[in-house]
Amino acid sequence: MADHVGGTSYGDPRVGATTPLVSSGLDLSGLPAIYVLPAHVALNDLHEIEHQLTRSGASLTYDIREARIILGSISKPRRAQFELQAAKVHFKHLGPPIDSRDDIKVSPSTQEVEVQAPPSKKPKLEETATQSTTDESTSVEHDDTSTVGSETDAEIDAGTGPLSQLSVSQAPTASTLESSPPLEDTLLSGTQAGFTGRIKVVNLAWLEDCLRLGKPQAFGKHLVYEAELIHDAPASPTPEPSAAPRAQKPPHSKIEKTPPVDISKAIGILERAKAEVESKPKPKTCYSRAFKRDRISDAAKRDFMGRSFTSTTSQGSRPHLLHQTTSEYEEDVSGSLPPLPDWVVQNQIYSCERATPLTCPNDAFIAQLKEIRVARLLTNDEIGVRAYSTSIASLAAYPYPVQATSEILALPGCDHKIAHLFHEWKTSPDHRIQAVKDIENDPALKCLRLFYEIWGVGATTAREFYYDKQWRDLDDIVEFGWNSLSRVQQIGVKYYEEFLLKIPRTEVESIADTVKRHARKVVDDSIECIIVGGYRRGKTESGDVDLILSHPDQSYTAGLVTAVVRSLESEGWITHTLILNLTNTKRGQETLPYVSNTKGVGFDTLDKALVVWQDQAYGGNATTDENGQSIKNPNPHRRVDIITSPWRTVGCAVAGWTSGTTFQRDLRRYAKKVKGWKFDSSGVRERGTGKWIDLERWMDPKTRCTNWKEAEKRVFEGMGLEFREPWDRCTG
Repeated sequence: MADHVGGTSYGDPRVGATTPLVSSGLDLSGLPAIYVLPAHVALNDLHEIEHQLTRSGASLTYDIREARIILGSISKPRRAQFELQAAKVHFKHLGPPIDSRDDIKVSPSTQEVEVQAPPSKKPKLEETATQSTTDESTSVEHDDTSTVGSETDAEIDAGTGPLSQLSVSQAPTASTLESSPPLEDTLLSGTQAGFTGRIKVVNLAWLEDCLRLGKPQAFGKHLVYEAELIHDAPASPTPEPSAAPRAQKPPHSKIEKTPPVDISKAIGILERAKAEVESKPKPKTCYSRAFKRDRISDAAKRDFMGRSFTSTTSQGSRPHLLHQTTSEYEEDVSGSLPPLPDWVVQNQIYSCERATPLTCPNDAFIAQLKEIRVARLLTNDEIGVRAYSTSIASLAAYPYPVQATSEILALPGCDHKIAHLFHEWKTSPDHRIQAVKDIENDPALKCLRLFYEIWGVGATTAREFYYDKQWRDLDDIVEFGWNSLSRVQQIGVKYYEEFLLKIPRTEVESIADTVKRHARKVVDDSIECIIVGGYRRGKTESGDVDLILSHPDQSYTAGLVTAVVRSLESEGWITHTLILNLTNTKRGQETLPYVSNTKGVGFDTLDKALVVWQDQAYGGNATTDENGQSIKNPNPHRRVDIITSPWRTVGCAVAGWTSGTTFQRDLRRYAKKVKGWKFDSSGVRERGTGKWIDLERWMDPKTRCTNWKEAEKRVFEGMGLEFREPWDRCTG
């Protein structure tokens, strides 16, 4: 991702196109774990901030309770305190009360700055002094009823009025409560002494200052809130004798002796009460989704804490490459290293700016990184997934076999962590990373991987199956939870093994021919059926089949997917229609608005159908066997996605659905950061005005594309990118 300097504030999600980021050479490796608050920050901006911190050597964490520095788009201490409490962080406030620090005004008569706190009910000091004339034994005896409060006691000791009546210069500050090294020294020296036992909430403007000046800056005015961490919930403290007088128990509250109780009668009453409670049906406990999500996340974190394949911040230390004057693993490198490609020298961080072939000399090492990426996904490490995806895309585009860690460090998106893994992979006898071995032998990950491979089950649902439902295999799902599954998940379980089978290219072409035949039957011969996905990128086998239907006359594509699916169902090619969306038709086949009213639309908003397919060609012309029994179709069930796109934006649809996942992501990032646009498979719009960008020159009938391949090339041309053939978009 691009660096960011000045211009647009990270903290304001309302800002449109942002200024392209530039490298600043910032080094934040000496700071403790940093967490970025997602509140009031757009998702793409959040990813940009996280990537910039990673490029600067910062130790990112996805768990706020592990962090010592929290960056957020907030400026009020009260808001910072609320975010910490909402995240279940146990902390102790440092400094004056929040109300006293937030509400400051100047008296017009004296020009004296005073802190105004909201009025609260407190015992009068005169009454407190009168009640505190009792002896010390009485004070200890009735300690549980003495609730005057430590703040009032401290005020009496100091001989001053309440804190809300003190001027700012008299109010105690965090620096008077606990001494720590100056923040400037802490940042510049790379130590973490100033953060021991503390958590600091800092405004995102601090990161902008650091990027602009190229070095860590003191928090200064950007420090919003500071607190002392409490790792365990504190027990109720035992009160100690205080020099300040304590409140006296009122005379009428003396403890009186109670008459003796008949134990046999008491036991009888308890037995009857217990029987009555057991006879009543127990109420069903209901938990919110947020509660269940947090509980599952905590369980997963405990389960994988300290494992070699999890985030380094979870283990409490940041791994560093061993410093050696003579690198043992580079002694075998003969001659000089190959020259770095231009995209490496120019630090082109977007994978859409470079060619990434289907195969590369470093596929063996990349395969190991992909295993770790899947483990990060299953263990709820979204930051790790994005970081590994970026590194894998860079390595896949590198045209030479990597021989030295210096080559790894030169690639955009690859840091010391990837270099460390490469060193381990190259020097191990079997060319395998220990983390991958641990992944293969971990029983919890095996179950999570099993559930994740069910069609309709993502990583979050897989964790729910394992930790909340306590399921361990497919039989558990069928026996204990079949009725709780969605229809898509039920089909995914039913055809689990068949869906894992790869689809050869010849079968993909056969499915496309059948869909085209039915599409032309319901429309006309001008319909186009385009095979996209892994097939178009050159894969010999595919996991599913992705097809795009389009027609030069836009009126024919409205609702087209419904008619095609019905026609295919009538001949038995489609056995199950799981999802049928007409999102694009409902909005008049217009490009997705910049501010969409549809929640969770994701990258694709075109009309589409997700269906289960089964080839009907089997057993010749016979439908029954020699005994008169119906012959069961032996062909495996396949997953097929049928998408329809209007001709005016067919190039965007083909480009999006053809490219690899990271290539798609970087197309969107490039459009946003470099062009100030929003790229979607339904078209491109300006972020500032929401105006549709006609990249394919459809508005003028004289310049309209006559074929979809030309339309796709115009999309790259309009974005200022060199056109990449489908087989050069294999980012992994």
